Amino acid sequence: MPHPLPNSPSTLLVLLRWLLLLIPLAFVVGSLNALFLYLLDYASHTRADNPYLLYFLPLAGVVVVFIYRRFGKNSESGNNLIIDEIHQPGAGIPARMAPLVLISTVVTHLFGGSAGREGTAVQIGGACSAAYGKLFKLSGRDYQILLSAGVAAGFSALFSTPLAATIFAIEVLAVGRIRFDSVIPALFAAILADLVCSAWGTPHTQYKIDFLEHVMLFEHVVHVDLIMLGKVLIAAVAFGITGYLFGETVFVLKDIFKLVFKNPYLIAVIGGLIVIGIVSLIGNQDYIGLGVNSYREGGVSIISAFNEGGAEWYSWMLKLLLTAITLAAGFKGGEVTPLFFIGATLGNTLAWIMGAPVDLFAAIGFIAVFAAATNTPLACTIMGVELFGSDHLLYFAVACFVAYYFSGHTGIYSAQRVAVPKSTNFAAHEKTLGEIRAANNRLVSWLKKRSK
Repeated sequence: MPHPLPNSPSTLLVLLRWLLLLIPLAFVVGSLNALFLYLLDYASHTRADNPYLLYFLPLAGVVVVFIYRRFGKNSESGNNLIIDEIHQPGAGIPARMAPLVLISTVVTHLFGGSAGREGTAVQIGGACSAAYGKLFKLSGRDYQILLSAGVAAGFSALFSTPLAATIFAIEVLAVGRIRFDSVIPALFAAILADLVCSAWGTPHTQYKIDFLEHVMLFEHVVHVDLIMLGKVLIAAVAFGITGYLFGETVFVLKDIFKLVFKNPYLIAVIGGLIVIGIVSLIGNQDYIGLGVNSYREGGVSIISAFNEGGAEWYSWMLKLLLTAITLAAGFKGGEVTPLFFIGATLGNTLAWIMGAPVDLFAAIGFIAVFAAATNTPLACTIMGVELFGSDHLLYFAVACFVAYYFSGHTGIYSAQRVAVPKSTNFAAHEKTLGEIRAANNRLVSWLKKRSK
């Protein structure tokens, strides 16, 4: 067997080359995401201080649609365009994607859309890395690796979770398969972008689980409570089904809007009016915007969900519905932070029902619904450790992987390919989730027949 030592110098040179290439890219992506987070924070506080801005949401939707139709080219495809380009370069990622998605996401949040921020950060990373690759004339596998590194950089700068961002960038491409040839460049980019974003003084939300476990079995200390594990398993099934419901609701509403209203400007107006109507019925603005913090006393948010009584039993449903309407109507942002909200508030409710620790189940729901909707259980398990500590790693892993299996062959990224099916009787090898959804969408098929 040949010894790897003779190849070590060339391997070291390859790593050094990637490090030198990624330093300027990480600086740009980290800096742009720092700017984005500052603008997003300003927009959120401005809307909270001026609740009437919500009534301009339909007009904001028209502006967002106009921006993308006039200047967007193929940027409208967002994260799916980046995933497709990593799989098979050719369509091209326009550099304008970065400023367009940054501006439109800030507009969405300023006027009360229920959306996230991950999609924006990933698109900033993908657009910057594509432009950088063209500058240095990278092609083939090097270009694909650079795009994955850009995705990792954007995700890491946003959430300050470099290891989870690294795994996410290579796990999100295909269901059931991870290509590790991108892992070191992605890790370099994630670490550097996080350092740059943090160096700008950008605040990241801090989470904490106070629950500590000390389990005795036959007078011996054991590392897992079987009763608690059973509760986590039950909750994980619910988290998986919820991840499935979120993804399907967004895509079904998009299809319905297109079939019924057709005009994208009208769709944005109708979607904005529906959000205004629902918020008016609720009587507060807890379920629009990011939802990380509440801007009123006793309000529901991701942070409040970690405390007893910090969420209503229906909180996760309201956030799911409002986010699905916002995104389906053409507003920009992302799905991940709303998924955190949905998972944390559902975890709060399940903890109350099953008599489990609220903070632990909020944290498990936070990552497990994300894992189910994005088909990235390994990245989400690692994210749990980076955000909440390693004391409950076993529960994190069980919840994420069980939720992943119970979400089925669906997800929020239609460009994901099924490399390894989740069940042996599912024959859809190398098909995209979008193709699978189109083949099985009976509701849309029925609507199309009715509209003829």
